[in-house]
Amino acid sequence: MGVKSITILLVGLATLSLAPRARAQTDDIAVVVSSGNAATNISLGDLRKMFAGAKRSWPGGQAIKLITRSPGSPERIVLLKLLAMSEIEYKQYWTAQVFRGGADAEPLIVPSVGMQKEALSIFPGGVSLVNLRDVKPGMKVIKVDGLPPGAAGYPLH
Repeated sequence: MGVKSITILLVGLATLSLAPRARAQTDDIAVVVSSGNAATNISLGDLRKMFAGAKRSWPGGQAIKLITRSPGSPERIVLLKLLAMSEIEYKQYWTAQVFRGGADAEPLIVPSVGMQKEALSIFPGGVSLVNLRDVKPGMKVIKVDGLPPGAAGYPLH
């Protein structure tokens, strides 16, 4: 290999290493619902209202059951970002909601994806956030603002 060939090769490698890398779609957090839920899309605003307890039912009247992951999980971090709250603020917010009668209970907190799947099968109005790579059969992924997880512009990651 000549000096010219090596130079071209090195320039090509340098260019590739400096090029912005596409975010892996496995970094996206999917909105999942019970398999029988008719929803196929939700606006980011309605999702925010749901997880803040301001929107309590699905179109058609079925009660929403919030299923969240434990503090520190990627899904919980995205939830807190969605609500623009810290973990402490989130806990205080829900404690106040229950105390004032604005909610019957805090969202259900589960430690694993398997328990999320189980909770979604138990609660027909269930909604949760799951890392896209962890979505299991029986979890129905819905779009956010018309975008599926992995699409350019998808807002939850």
